[in-house]
Amino acid sequence: MTNTDRPELDRIAFYGRTLSEYIRMFRIDYIDHLKKYKILDCPSGASSFVAEAHNKHGINTVGCDPLFDNDPKILQEQGEKDIEYVVEGMSRSLDLYKWDFYSSLEELRNYRKLALKQFISDYKLGTGKTRYVKAQLPKLPFDDRSFDLVLCGHFLFSYAHKFEFPFILSSVIELFRVCSGEVRIYPLQKSSSRPYERMPDLLYVLKKQYGIACDIVPVPFEFQKDSNKMLCLTRNALDQ
Repeated sequence: MTNTDRPELDRIAFYGRTLSEYIRMFRIDYIDHLKKYKILDCPSGASSFVAEAHNKHGINTVGCDPLFDNDPKILQEQGEKDIEYVVEGMSRSLDLYKWDFYSSLEELRNYRKLALKQFISDYKLGTGKTRYVKAQLPKLPFDDRSFDLVLCGHFLFSYAHKFEFPFILSSVIELFRVCSGEVRIYPLQKSSSRPYERMPDLLYVLKKQYGIACDIVPVPFEFQKDSNKMLCLTRNALDQ
């Protein structure tokens, strides 16, 4: 497959990962250390991070997504449909991925089904406890510095072919607004595995215009080839 043949997802999928994947994607070295933090997963999609972190480890987690005002049955049906949509697309471009964490396409599908199952089970219980909030970037319904750690996975750069630069910039700034500590954004590639072309522009504006400390940091995970880095935004100690 040539560079020009690499496909992009043509719509945003309601698709999720498990806690074990989050730990690697976002370089979470010690899960129990997160018990002292309030964490936002944005957008959460069909991931089970909120469910697993809360139920297995007692971590204060909140997930937000534009679809989180829907009935669990609707979300389950959408999640099942989008698992097959994404997996079918991957099946046509297997060379864009490293098959070491997932040994096969079927194992990847099983991870996605497990994430969806755990998410739906907790969603039925967690909405009334404000663990799942309807929200959409670039404007979130949270106060400034509401969360110690903000995670944003497989959205801003994955779908950069669908977003204009002002949307990505304003979304990153909004994630930073609601965070008192660190924002972690993964991956830096688009869904085609191509790098986001305007990353240098984004980093320049964040640093020079907004004074936000940001760095590209390696992570111990790589499924899309070269997707082994995340973008970290950190508040200056003097700005706490």
